[in-house]
Amino acid sequence: MQEVITFACTECDRKNYTSQKNKKIIKDRLELVKYCKWCKKHTKHKEEKK
Repeated sequence: MQEVITFACTECDRKNYTSQKNKKIIKDRLELVKYCKWCKKHTKHKEEKK
């Protein structure tokens, strides 16, 4: 059961990336270091609530 999730930058709170996640297997929220084109640097991106 794959669901689409969105990632938002922790510094500017913009939604930059989307991905898929199996919510039956991975219960907690994901946090990744990705490039934010508005901050112009690598920042932490957290999974957003729906």
